[in-house]
Amino acid sequence: MKCPGISREFFSLLVCLFIWSSSPAQNYYRVEDGTIDFRSDAPLELIEASSGNLRGIINPEDNTFAFAVRASTFQGFNSPLQREHFNENYLESKKYPEATFTGKIIEHIDLSQPGNYTIRAKGKLNVHGVEQERIIKSEVVSSGNTLEVSSNFTVLLEEHNIRIPKIVYQKIAEEIQVHIHATLSN
Repeated sequence: MKCPGISREFFSLLVCLFIWSSSPAQNYYRVEDGTIDFRSDAPLELIEASSGNLRGIINPEDNTFAFAVRASTFQGFNSPLQREHFNENYLESKKYPEATFTGKIIEHIDLSQPGNYTIRAKGKLNVHGVEQERIIKSEVVSSGNTLEVSSNFTVLLEEHNIRIPKIVYQKIAEEIQVHIHATLSN
């Protein structure tokens, strides 16, 4: 099924969220508050932006998860023109509106038990319409009904077919640092 303006990944996430939210027997953790920040530290320029629109869900029954953010929701940058170039030239936000990460937590941890956990999330990271299999390490603090999730990882632009024009090569890093922080509750 194809919906105008909605990526396949986002549509799949919406279907999962709908199915999971209509199942009263499950205790899914859903993002209540989530941010994603990125940093491009190139020789001639530092670019930082963030979005407070991270969405996601974790199914503790089978340790699966799905997270998504709309590319157009990132704010910050050094100028409005830089934000425009980010959306139009690099991430092509109209063509690829979502960045997603879906998969499974490798460790067999009961997240409903209070504690601090280091987990590895294995799944498909989709940025700019290109999926890459990734294992991303995260720190999780569980208080039973609430999870605080933090993660730091890098994204290589080349792996997601994001091209840097030679004229700005010294202003955009080839490796982008990403930080995620989310509060999930069931």
